[in-house]
Amino acid sequence: MGAGRKARAALAAAAALALAGCASFLPGARSGPALDSDGLPVASTPELDFLVARDLELSGELDEALRVYERAVAKDPDAPELLRKVAELSARAGQLDAAVAHAERAYALDRSDRSTRLFLGTLYRFLHQEAKVEEVLREPDGQPFDPDAALLLYGTLVEAKRYPEAVTLARWLIDHDDDGLRGWFALADVREKMGDVAGAEAALREGLAAHPGELALYGALARGRRDRDDRAGEIEVYREILRFEPRNTVTLLALAEALIQLDRFDEAAGVLEQVLREDPDDARTLLRLGFLEFERLRYERARDHFERALAKNPEQHEVTYFLGVVLRRLNELDRALAAFERVPPGHERYPEARTQIAGIYERRGDFERAMAEVERARGQGEARPLDLYAASLRSRAGDFDGALAFLQELLEQAPDDAELLYNIGVIHGEAQRSDEALRWMEKALEKQPDHAGALNYIGYSLAERGEDLDRAEDYVTKALETKPEDGYIVDSLGWVFYMRAQPLLRAGRVGEARALLERSLRELERARSLTGGDPVISEHLGDVYRSLEQKQRALEHYEEALALEPREQEQPELQRKLEALKRELGRP
Repeated sequence: MGAGRKARAALAAAAALALAGCASFLPGARSGPALDSDGLPVASTPELDFLVARDLELSGELDEALRVYERAVAKDPDAPELLRKVAELSARAGQLDAAVAHAERAYALDRSDRSTRLFLGTLYRFLHQEAKVEEVLREPDGQPFDPDAALLLYGTLVEAKRYPEAVTLARWLIDHDDDGLRGWFALADVREKMGDVAGAEAALREGLAAHPGELALYGALARGRRDRDDRAGEIEVYREILRFEPRNTVTLLALAEALIQLDRFDEAAGVLEQVLREDPDDARTLLRLGFLEFERLRYERARDHFERALAKNPEQHEVTYFLGVVLRRLNELDRALAAFERVPPGHERYPEARTQIAGIYERRGDFERAMAEVERARGQGEARPLDLYAASLRSRAGDFDGALAFLQELLEQAPDDAELLYNIGVIHGEAQRSDEALRWMEKALEKQPDHAGALNYIGYSLAERGEDLDRAEDYVTKALETKPEDGYIVDSLGWVFYMRAQPLLRAGRVGEARALLERSLRELERARSLTGGDPVISEHLGDVYRSLEQKQRALEHYEEALALEPREQEQPELQRKLEALKRELGRP
């Protein structure tokens, strides 16, 4: 049956089906169409089978569609269109041998059908049958039969690492493709694969000469430089685009990301601000700028951007959570609580939000409410960290024995767990059993020699006692190798330097002591920035400035520590130091 005749027959069948469909709803209609053994409508002709199969295919019922197409082929085994449909669905079902057999039969019946040729070529390429790919996609003169065939051939040659032939095909595409870009991309790609980076860029530049201002080609240039980790070169490309499209938002955002990767944060922030000037309602840019400021510890700016983003879309619960974190670090605790409360159950940040709420209540000394929040978090969060936090809260509430019993029970199930050993040591420390605490820390290090918490605990404890300061510094430094951005470990290092300076001051070796105190200040200021503010760190800063005879600065930090709700057990001397310094300065 010829193609035209088949088309006419299909149209007639469609009309007949439409009429039958209408008739089935008329009064007196007795039944629907007959069904075969698979429950599929019975059709008398291949054309009707085709329509039934097509409807099943569009409905996503691919197995059923394949069976009906096969039924149509059984009725008309010389119909190329039907054979190709069976081949396509067989391939989608993973039946590659059947797909190839049907596609080859369709191609043999109609060698002029480009869709069948491309599909059969694709199958051969998937099966790595290179010679057959070329046979079906090339004309007798050896040239591809059209640009799509050339692109498929190009991919086959590249996979086979026949790069010179791939270059030739890319050039053919450049000359014959109406689109005009695929050839340039192919040429740059194969040059890159040949290790000819300059040649790849030259191909894209040649393409730009033929298609000035073509953003896709610029994008390929930038992507190539990024893939080679040439961020500076990538930025050059974006700057080049912006010279003729200064308001191109996509390019501006890509430029900002590249600048961030080079730690050029101020420039990146300036670019993002430029995007916002063009579109103040761009929520994505507001968020990116907010997170950039958050990562830079510029919490007030991060807060403002997050609040603007949430004003536009209050349902961004991830942003709500980070707003709470920022507010907590800014010591705006009531507002932080309100933000964390807005994170709903079921959201991935819900356990963390409840844990943050617990931390605020803990800071306020309301351990009962803190423990209730941890229990809420434990219903949805990762068990072990929350178990450890629950034990810590029991200890903070004064129930040391209960906390230890809870952890000992966990330890029986995991006797080599260094984190459990460490936390048992912490609780002994909170119970003022210092030697026992250190003994458990050493046990933790036996199981995990690089455990940052245990190393820091021992190092800080030795520094507090003024004992074995060489070992103290070694332990804290090793802890920082594991957690270089942990503000509390950085504080420990600053405190070690401070304690090293004290005997030198007493011995009159002021120059050496001052050098150590300056190092202490640098570490403590960094710790303050990393933590967002902590009363112990502020007190430490006050002590260092007091040793440097900068009494006014010392007073400011003691007052700051007092405003940050000091921890009485860790800071029993803070109030006394503050009052003594006020008397020295003649302050009320």
